Amino acid sequence: MKKVNLTQRIWLSFILLILLVGLLLVVIYPISLKTTLTQETYRIIEKEQDRYSGPYEAPFDPTETEMDFIERRNVERSVGHLFIVNQYGKLQGDHVPSEIVNEMRDRASKQMTDRGRYELTYGGSTLFYVILKLDTMVGEAHQISFMWDSYRDQMVKQLWERLLYILISASLLSLIPAFWLKNYLRQPLTLLGNHIEQISNRNWQDPFEWSGDQDFEKLSFQFEHMRQNLINYDKAQKTFIQHASHELKTPIMVVKSYAKSVKDGVFPQENLEQAMDVIIEESNRMEKRVKDMLYFTKLDSIKEEIVHREDIVFGSIAYQLEERYRLQRNDLIFVVEGAQVKFIGDREQVQILLENLVENALRYAQSTILIKADVDKSKEAVVLTVKNDGEHIPSKELSHIFTPFRKGNKGQFGLGLAIVKRIAELHGGYPTVKNDDEGVSFKIYLPL
Repeated sequence: MKKVNLTQRIWLSFILLILLVGLLLVVIYPISLKTTLTQETYRIIEKEQDRYSGPYEAPFDPTETEMDFIERRNVERSVGHLFIVNQYGKLQGDHVPSEIVNEMRDRASKQMTDRGRYELTYGGSTLFYVILKLDTMVGEAHQISFMWDSYRDQMVKQLWERLLYILISASLLSLIPAFWLKNYLRQPLTLLGNHIEQISNRNWQDPFEWSGDQDFEKLSFQFEHMRQNLINYDKAQKTFIQHASHELKTPIMVVKSYAKSVKDGVFPQENLEQAMDVIIEESNRMEKRVKDMLYFTKLDSIKEEIVHREDIVFGSIAYQLEERYRLQRNDLIFVVEGAQVKFIGDREQVQILLENLVENALRYAQSTILIKADVDKSKEAVVLTVKNDGEHIPSKELSHIFTPFRKGNKGQFGLGLAIVKRIAELHGGYPTVKNDDEGVSFKIYLPL
């Protein structure tokens, strides 16, 4: 199928509109016009009829032959008259062929009203006539006034010619707004196309703005919003790569230097076993960082959907985390509250969310970590809380705490809390952090 560009669509629309209007005029206009002029013909007949039937009748000059009757077709607005008395037949009037007189007399005898409108076809033309019932000294009589369709047809022809002239003139004049509309529509679209081409080449520094038209202003605003998002995404991507490179560079250098030293028979630590322990520890750290970065990237690509929804009992995750992390710091007290709270979500993601919050709390807690779940009916949400009694977060850091690679004074990779925020958003919720009297409290609000 051949593709049609914007200019061709504009011209095609104008042509179709003109054709549609012309078709409607060709079909409807002649019918409407003929109907109107037919009524006008009858009014002319009735007006002339009233003149002759009044007390001061105009001089009557009847036609003498059937040829005179037919010649009336060539005379515009020529009204003929005929008087018929029921008992005597034709009394006076224009000469009319007998077959027409008989039809008129038959209509007159059946007419119940004082005045009636009729028409008949004779010689390929239409004859309009009006029958008026009269009371005379010799009995009931009928005045029949008639007129050929030449006046109506002539008027239809003249008006149709004028309408056709107007239609052609309007079609030619419509080319002016068509040219203007083509340029008006193409200008912002061409500009937008140029900016899109620049963006496809990763050149998105030039802003796109358009004023003067509400729809194009909305389009330019949407495009500008997209451009800003692309710029932010590009910056975030570059920052992510820079931080990822930095985070992996240190453990790689340590592993490389230790491995080279062992190969050369030099032990940075007291013995080979301790050197190997350092290599294993750094490898584990590097593995953890890679997993976090891959998982964060995965979450960022999921967009809005949750992979798997199921009923979750908070205690089934909280107690498992308590048992796992108690071994890392046996000097801490783990408190689990709201173990029976149930909610719906992706179990794997919720578990990773809580793991990251607990791991963060482990680095700062002095004696206690609280893992809690409860229902906030006013917000129609389940609230997951992880609280530690460690030092407060500096006020200037609170608004950036969930930003990727934003590490605190004891932070490791700067991705844990960013993963927490992303998982909360994927569930339709949001995270908060607050310094209180007893330490720092992280709360995650997930819709019921």
